[in-house]
Amino acid sequence: MRKVNTTRWLLTLTAACGLATSASAQENQFVQRADSILGAQQGGLVQQINHECAPLCDAAPCDGLGCDSVCEPGCGLGGCFNLFGGLNCFNFCGDSCDASGGCDDCSSCYLWEGCGFDLGTTICGECSPIDIGGWLQSGYTSRSTGLFNTRPNKWATHQAWLYAEKVADGSNGLDWGFRGDFMYGLDANDTQAFGNEPGNWDYENGFDHGQFGFAIPQLYGEVAFGDWSIKAGHFYTLLGYEVVTAPDNFFFSHAFTMYNSEAFTHTGALATYNASDNLTLYGGWTLGWDTGFNQFDQFGKKGSSFLGGYSFGIGDNISFTHIITAGDFGWIGNGYSQSVVVDVALSDKLNWVIQSDLLNSDNRITDANDNLIGFEDGNETIGLNQYLIYSVNECFGVGGRAEWWKSNGASVYALTGGVNYRPTPNLVVRPEIRYQWDPGNENAEIENSGKGIFGVDAILTF
Repeated sequence: MRKVNTTRWLLTLTAACGLATSASAQENQFVQRADSILGAQQGGLVQQINHECAPLCDAAPCDGLGCDSVCEPGCGLGGCFNLFGGLNCFNFCGDSCDASGGCDDCSSCYLWEGCGFDLGTTICGECSPIDIGGWLQSGYTSRSTGLFNTRPNKWATHQAWLYAEKVADGSNGLDWGFRGDFMYGLDANDTQAFGNEPGNWDYENGFDHGQFGFAIPQLYGEVAFGDWSIKAGHFYTLLGYEVVTAPDNFFFSHAFTMYNSEAFTHTGALATYNASDNLTLYGGWTLGWDTGFNQFDQFGKKGSSFLGGYSFGIGDNISFTHIITAGDFGWIGNGYSQSVVVDVALSDKLNWVIQSDLLNSDNRITDANDNLIGFEDGNETIGLNQYLIYSVNECFGVGGRAEWWKSNGASVYALTGGVNYRPTPNLVVRPEIRYQWDPGNENAEIENSGKGIFGVDAILTF
C-alpha cells in the first residue's frame, strides 16, 4: 500500500551537508524513551540528535575562556580541543588511581570519545536557541521486508536528514518555537505525505528519483505557556512505538503494525498539557492520515479527524500511553485507531516494551482513475509487539522483537534479533536477523515469508 535509479553517494552527501531543516525523534517523549534505545542512561541516540552530550563546559560556556579547566581527567591526562567549532573533552587514564578512584570515571568503551562534529554549534554558535543537525543512515538487507527495507542485496542510503529547531519553552512565560525536517534517500517514498492527492506538498511532486527521493516530513510552528503548548503545521504522529526517524529505533527493520496500521504524519493542530509530573494529555484536529497541507477530497472523503490521548507514569519504572485517532482519515476512509504502549524498566539495563495497535476503517477508496488505493471492503487490523532491550554498556546493546499482526482475518508473525554497537557516541552500527512468516499463506502482502532476512545499517549523527 505504501509507495516506495539509483543515485550516487555524491548526491547524498551534498544533500546531507547542504540542507538544513528538522528531524528529531518523534515528538511524544513517551513513545521513544532514551533508555529504550540501548537501555542507556547516558548518551542515548535521542540525546545525540538534540546534541545533549555530556557537559563539557561550566555554567558560562560563552565567556570565551574555553573549557579546559572543567574537563574531568580523573587520574589521567585530560583536556579540551576545538574541532569544527565544537568543544570536545578527551580523557586518558593512567595505570594508577588516586584515593577517590578517579580512573573509573575516565575509562570508556568508546574507540573515540567526544561529541564529534556539531552542526548546530558550527552554524548557530554555542548559545543560540536554534539547533541544527541531522544524520546519515546507510544500510544493506539481504531480502526485502516489504516494510521500508525494499532494496535487497544493495547498499543504499536510507536517510540523509537535516533538521532545524527552536524549542518552545513555556516555563518562564509565553515562548515560541518551530521545527522543520528535510530528508533524502530510499525512505523518502514512505515518508512523504502520500495521504495527499498527488502533486501536493512533497508527494509525487517531482521529488522522486526511482526508489529514491526527497521528503519534508515536518514543518510546524509552536507556542508554549506554562504547562501548555500548541503546535500547528505538519508533524509526526503520536501513534505507536517505532518511528520513521532512524536514530530513534533500536532495529533497522520495522514492525508490521508500524508500517500498516499507523499514520506516519499529520497536518493540523495539536495541544499538549503537562497536567503533572506523571500525566501528559494530548488533543487536536488533523487533515486525516499522512497529509501535508492538503486535504484528501475524493468521493466524499474529506480528511478530518481527531488525534489525542494521554501518557502517565506508574511509579518510577513504568509508563503507559494510549493514543487514538478517529474520524475521516482521507485515503483509507472513515475509521478509528488506537495505540497502546507500555514501557517497563525491569532493571537499570533491561527494558520490556509491549505495544498494541487496533485499526478499523470501513470505506473503499479509489483514486481519480478509479484505481483501488484502499481496501475493497474496509480494513480491520490488530497487532501486538513485544521488545526486550538490554544495555550491556553505553556502547553495546542487544535486543529482540516478537510480532503478531492480523489483517482482515489473516495473521502474520515475525521475530527479530539485533545488536547496537557504538564505536563513538555519534555513530551506531545495527546488524540484525529477521524472520517473518505467514502460517496460513493467506496474506499476499508479506514478502519473503519463511526466509531469514539479514540487515545492517550505520547511522552517523551530527
